[in-house]
Amino acid sequence: MIQGYRDEQATNGFAPVWMDIAFKERGVKRYGAGQCNPRIAEYNETTQLAGYDDKIAWCSSFLNWCMKQSGIEGTRSALARSWLTWGNELAAPIYGCVAVLTADDAVEWKGHVGFFLRSDAQNVYLFGGNQLEEVRELAYPLDRVLAYRWP
Repeated sequence: MIQGYRDEQATNGFAPVWMDIAFKERGVKRYGAGQCNPRIAEYNETTQLAGYDDKIAWCSSFLNWCMKQSGIEGTRSALARSWLTWGNELAAPIYGCVAVLTADDAVEWKGHVGFFLRSDAQNVYLFGGNQLEEVRELAYPLDRVLAYRWP
């Protein structure tokens, strides 16, 4: 059995264990000013953002939390680009792999990270945290992809 996969069949093969965990978090979102979603604060506990609220970038915290729940060590970093050196690089994406992207503003240290779902000619579709301030699926331009990684 491949590390990180469960035995049950899923779309196009086996599904990574962490995807079940991630999907159960669908809809968790940032609260308004003066409030904090305790679940997002829990995601942050898996990174150096322990003790922070839901008003900071938490995409990497979400992936670290999902991996920890799966018994796999993540990067323990809140920086999305920390995933560039985690696990093994993939030549092509597979369902559930970690996709590392540039940020909207192209600042070199910034980025975004999520779990790969699929792609088409223009976009990569990720499931992740802090996507429009919640855990959800969202499309990103393919040219923002820096790498695909696997434990």
